[in-house]
Amino acid sequence: MIRVDFNVPLNDKLEITDDTRMRASIPTIQKILKDGGSVILMSHLGRPKDGPTDKYSLKHLVKHLSDLLGGVPVLFANDCIGEQAKLTAGMLKPGEVLLLENLRFYKEEEKGDEGFAKKLAQLGDIYVNDAFGTAHRAHASTAVIAKFFPGDKKMFGLLMESEVKSAEKVLHQAGKPFVAIIGGAKVSDKMLILENLLEKATDIIIGGGMAYTFMKAEGGNIGKSLCEADRVQTAIDLLNKAAAKGVCIHLPSDSIIADKFDAEAQTSTSPSNNIPDGWMGLDIGPNAVEQFCNVIKRSKTILWNGPMGVFEMENFRHGTKSVALAVVESTSHGAFSLVGGGDSVSAVNMFGLAEKVSYVSTGGGAMLEYFEGKELPGIAAITQGS
Repeated sequence: MIRVDFNVPLNDKLEITDDTRMRASIPTIQKILKDGGSVILMSHLGRPKDGPTDKYSLKHLVKHLSDLLGGVPVLFANDCIGEQAKLTAGMLKPGEVLLLENLRFYKEEEKGDEGFAKKLAQLGDIYVNDAFGTAHRAHASTAVIAKFFPGDKKMFGLLMESEVKSAEKVLHQAGKPFVAIIGGAKVSDKMLILENLLEKATDIIIGGGMAYTFMKAEGGNIGKSLCEADRVQTAIDLLNKAAAKGVCIHLPSDSIIADKFDAEAQTSTSPSNNIPDGWMGLDIGPNAVEQFCNVIKRSKTILWNGPMGVFEMENFRHGTKSVALAVVESTSHGAFSLVGGGDSVSAVNMFGLAEKVSYVSTGGGAMLEYFEGKELPGIAAITQGS
């Protein structure tokens, strides 16, 4: 039984628009099939509110999964527990694959219900967790199920193993200088990871909307840029802590500013701490690009979580793309680079650079919590179980 993360985006026609997560689990599935095992796959898809819903059915993934496995037929059970699932699982022959219906059609999954986990566990002999993207949730299929398997019958899949190895390398074996590039909209979302990185990193680059809360903390004028007023003191505290520990915080010296949040907005360049009233920073400026790229290029370890601006709009993409290229260049000279968090991953995929960094994590929230120093239930269930 493999817990995979097939929570992929579907369009209006229920076609998969990004199969990264599915492709990431293929090596684990293929290894088990090659070694003579049969595979039962379980996953969630979306956030169904009221039980079974057609648009959240995993049946929409069956054909593509079969294609990814090189034409291996994929059986589908229209439930994840119950008679049909039990019968089909019981009749599986070596080399066969069964995909169960969406786990979240049952409220018990997210509640971490033991009875539900036990019913799932009865379908297989060995439990493999290959879903790093959900490892931070103590759900029935990601953590609770493990207790129904003895120590030698529960393990990580290849994806989960490489995720944990890469994260551990950055957290505990980082070569110095170690730069953490932290972007995104809100300081509040990244506070814990920033706190934890003060103990590890030599340099922290802060970009994206959250940079303006720091600019405000330093007494700058930020126009109508994004700012979390209730986090200004937090930002001041963080800057003071960094100074005390000798960690260098890099804020963008200039910004690409716009008169509105719009792809067609008028744009200009401004010092980040002196943005005119009525204007907002939506990307890092040319000086900040040069400043950040120089720091990245001399680093031995790079962690990147969060974009430098609103990269979805072409006018505000340059900062994120420049940082991505600097990470790639540094990697080509021997640095270890880990990119994680939904938007950073989207960015490296958009620019076609995913193959040129050391590791791209499939787990946004899970990776964030790992670097915040939290114990992830999906990992603990395997490593600490008997």
